[in-house]
Amino acid sequence: MGMSQAYGVRDNEEESIATIHRALELGVTLLDTANVYGNGANEELVGRAIAGRRDEVVLATKFGIVWNGDQMGARGDAAYVKQSCDESLRRLGVDHIDLYYQHRVDPDTPIEETWGALAELADAGKIRYAGISEASAASIRAAHAVHPVTALQSEWSLWTRGIEAEILGTCRELGIGVVPFSPLGRGFLTGAVTSVKDLPEDDVRRGLPRFSDENFDRNLAIVDALRALAEKKGVTAGQLALAWVQSRGDDVVPIPGTKRRKYLEENVAAATLELSEEDIAAIEQAAPADAFAGERYPERLARAAGK
Repeated sequence: MGMSQAYGVRDNEEESIATIHRALELGVTLLDTANVYGNGANEELVGRAIAGRRDEVVLATKFGIVWNGDQMGARGDAAYVKQSCDESLRRLGVDHIDLYYQHRVDPDTPIEETWGALAELADAGKIRYAGISEASAASIRAAHAVHPVTALQSEWSLWTRGIEAEILGTCRELGIGVVPFSPLGRGFLTGAVTSVKDLPEDDVRRGLPRFSDENFDRNLAIVDALRALAEKKGVTAGQLALAWVQSRGDDVVPIPGTKRRKYLEENVAAATLELSEEDIAAIEQAAPADAFAGERYPERLARAAGK
């Protein structure tokens, strides 16, 4: 996503494609995009990056987020689902999508209609598996009753642990994999952002409550505690935070985003970082679930989350 929108000035396409190619070299196999990232531009970018290398990747994309001005909404009617899939296939330059997510649940369309359309796409060979994003336990169960839900993609990190209360258990009961997005807390948990002034003027994080003036310093103090633990292990705070997410189970596949090869390599190295029970206890003591200040989203972005 960050290659095409949200986190300030974008790098050039050459660096973005080089980063994707380096990921493949390092053994990364899951590439995740969405039709809404850059209004289709990110799917086109990913398509160019994997041209001639399609068989090396598990390709995931999404449908369902729609915008009305600056208000985020959702759409899931059958005609839209099928149209979105065809448009994504064209932009990606592929004949099938490996994992096709409902990006947000549409409160005005029965989920049975949305997932009936996904079942038809699977029968047609246009998608292999279907997933859902930022959904409640009830929505996950309702979707799974129509067509198997392969994966849930929701925010999960040391500073966002809401899925642990009910949603995670539902996924494990039904055999659904969990794909945490923003496992580094939108970059905050790396410690690289020490002031809101560090962020570009057009960076979406400037409008997020946890980056606001009244919450920033409190949250940064927690990251400082994580950094101290990381230094003892000879790793970065980001690697420690990412390894914590990875340690949550074999059914958990976090998807840290990056725009540059340097940070990609740092993230990939976290996949082999082993944490002991003592390490995990120390991490969770330094960053308790309820310690971070501020909501995930402002109201204009929160309305379509977690339905």
